[in-house]
Amino acid sequence: MEKPSLFEKLNAWARKSIALKLVSIGFLILILLIPAGMLTSLIKERENTRSEAIREVSSKWGYSQTVTGPILTVPYRTAYKDEKGVVRTAKEYAHFLPEALQVTGTIDPHTRYRGIYEVILYQTELVLKGHFSAPDPAGLAIPPADFLWGEAFLSVGIPDMRGIKENMRIRWNDASYDFNPGIATRDVLGSGVSVPIRLDSAASTYAFELPVKLNGSSELNFVPVGKTTTVTLQSKWQNPKFEGAFLPDSRQVNAQGFAATWKVLHLNRNYPQQWRGDLSRRSSGEEYNSPGDLDGSAFGVTLLLPVDEYQKTMRSAKYNVMFIFITFLAFFFVEVLNKKRVHPIQYLLVGFAITLFYILLLSLSEHISFNNAYGLSGTVIIALITFYAHGIFRSNFITGLVAGILTLLYLFFYSLLQLQDYALLMGSLGLLLILAVVMYFSRNIDWYNLQRGEALTESTLPN
Repeated sequence: MEKPSLFEKLNAWARKSIALKLVSIGFLILILLIPAGMLTSLIKERENTRSEAIREVSSKWGYSQTVTGPILTVPYRTAYKDEKGVVRTAKEYAHFLPEALQVTGTIDPHTRYRGIYEVILYQTELVLKGHFSAPDPAGLAIPPADFLWGEAFLSVGIPDMRGIKENMRIRWNDASYDFNPGIATRDVLGSGVSVPIRLDSAASTYAFELPVKLNGSSELNFVPVGKTTTVTLQSKWQNPKFEGAFLPDSRQVNAQGFAATWKVLHLNRNYPQQWRGDLSRRSSGEEYNSPGDLDGSAFGVTLLLPVDEYQKTMRSAKYNVMFIFITFLAFFFVEVLNKKRVHPIQYLLVGFAITLFYILLLSLSEHISFNNAYGLSGTVIIALITFYAHGIFRSNFITGLVAGILTLLYLFFYSLLQLQDYALLMGSLGLLLILAVVMYFSRNIDWYNLQRGEALTESTLPN
């Protein structure tokens, strides 16, 4: 009998070598990391496309709004020496915040669509009430004679002026004034409206009331400029997210919408009730007491979409490699325990089918609910791999076993997506259970004799 050639010996060894099979499976998993990385990029690309659609719609309606003010500003003269030692005068600004500020309002949400993408917009009607104390020049070490009392003005910060839907008119004690666009100084606010007002030397306080009607998108925030700031909001939106520097003191969220109330004291923020100039002037060597950026103390609410399909798809895609590994492990033990050879190409096709699940999930979730998309995609992929496994193993029992394992895996990973707070705990326990099952069914395998086909018979799966 003719002796087998070296190539035939190597081929026979490669077909029976368990070590080589494990190495090849590991190599295939590394190869499948490439489409897994491309999948993550695809999800981010689709999410960016949605963000661009939101920006496009918001640019015509109004971006997120942050209401700041009102702030009372009084110009004053200051003297300085130029480079030649000549004394010159300049106009600076002193800023005063209200003693009390109460904001009450409603948020009326609107849903718009750009292609397949949903955009959450809102229209809010606010009423700002409160009062100012009479400005105290002594508190800023400025001679009263240097103040230009006749040029005092009020300003309200609104980042996106396109969102203003009605003329803004403020009641100031017994008088009323209409706001104009723009602010004379950018010491505090970069965008907003202002109005000249009259200060009465005999008045100790100035009460104000200002209705504001704004359009915006996604977020509505407030800056607590009052010595005591109280904000009360109501809306029929059922999925709010309260964020910013302060959470509500009380809130109620139910099927009818939400209601929330904030109360912020001046002691809770890092800027005073009055100051002059702004921090950018410190470089000139002058001393100022300015709060800088007031937006750091802003708080408010975000109108969330009920389901963010991209976030959930991204979370599920993170389990892709683990899913492939467990499926390959199941196929490998079928090989070992039942002596059914599976070619690396067949492993690779199964791996690509698992990766295709996430592409199906992404595309379907853009049109139907995420839960329905997950169920439909999982059913299609389980059916595809099950029929392919039947063609490989030619065994109804093994085919049913593969279908059962895949179904359990998809259900397990779906449960992890629903348990945000306990996902790590449940994932750890699930992996521990999987490892225990693998160790149990492989406990009687004689790995050293597998290449001679002498694995223990009690470990063999039925046909």
